[in-house]
Amino acid sequence: MTTHDRDCDRDRHASAHHVGITVSDLETVLPFYRDTLGLEVVDRFEVGGEAFSEAVAVDGASARFAHLAADGARIELVEYDPEARGSPAAGLNQPGAVHVGLSVADLESFYADLPDDVRTISEPRTTESGTTICFLRDPEDNLVELLEG
Repeated sequence: MTTHDRDCDRDRHASAHHVGITVSDLETVLPFYRDTLGLEVVDRFEVGGEAFSEAVAVDGASARFAHLAADGARIELVEYDPEARGSPAAGLNQPGAVHVGLSVADLESFYADLPDDVRTISEPRTTESGTTICFLRDPEDNLVELLEG
């Protein structure tokens, strides 16, 4: 395979860049991901204008963004104006449900140290596959999975 072949092949394959979570109030949700989960804010910016509105298919859209680093992964929190109304998936088994999975070294300790106001769905459990997991909800009910590893 030539260098040209490798470059052309790479151009036809996607690679992960970020996981985006739309929120109604960036300033309310950001502390959960930054302070409670320990993710680093690496960028904050605002975008608006005709090209952006067309790209996201929302008339007159503008948005505020916060990008957070999670050991090589990036989580994007985005607050749109205008905001659409709706609610996140009620349960993990609902079609369309989305969650962010984050790894921690010691899940039992991390879970025990969570602030009292964090809404948990489950306590840490070791599944039949041997993975220890639990689920939380962020301040706007988005699902977050914590995994030990």
